[in-house]
Amino acid sequence: MARAKKPAGVRTNSGKKLNEQWRIGAAHALYHRDGTWFNVLEKFPGALCDPNGYVLFSTKSEYENAPDVNVAQQTNVPGGIHRLSGYVRMAE
Repeated sequence: MARAKKPAGVRTNSGKKLNEQWRIGAAHALYHRDGTWFNVLEKFPGALCDPNGYVLFSTKSEYENAPDVNVAQQTNVPGGIHRLSGYVRMAE
């Protein structure tokens, strides 16, 4: 009898969960454990979250033109979202 495969990783958080828990008020929220790589936000206001906080973008233009946020097929934030000026710390 073959052994069942274990999932590649256990999902510890999600943008949707943190949006509700932290009452961010985003129409779309994404999560990454390091705060560096995300899918692309599609609805606004939109939030990028890491385990300790988030950045909220009011509009698509604000998101796409944010310094240190590179939006292409994915969103890259070199160094993490905690370095962005609008970062809101929620946890230690």
